[in-house]
Amino acid sequence: MKKDLGFVLRVDPIRCDGFGHCHELAPELVDIDEWGYPLIRQAATSLHDRSALRSARFAVRGCPRQALVIERVSED
Repeated sequence: MKKDLGFVLRVDPIRCDGFGHCHELAPELVDIDEWGYPLIRQAATSLHDRSALRSARFAVRGCPRQALVIERVSED
């Protein structure tokens, strides 16, 4: 049985143009480098952290290049 560990935000580096909207909408999950490209937190965030999940959803919807996805992380 798989146990849900949480979620991670993933970025498609080919699609991303470095607008920085993801950092503005989910600063607890995304930092940006000096050119505006996202540095996504690698550790899984708990699904119980509703605030972070909400921010991640805003970031996904707010990305003008649709370069972000939310992936569930589970333990085998």
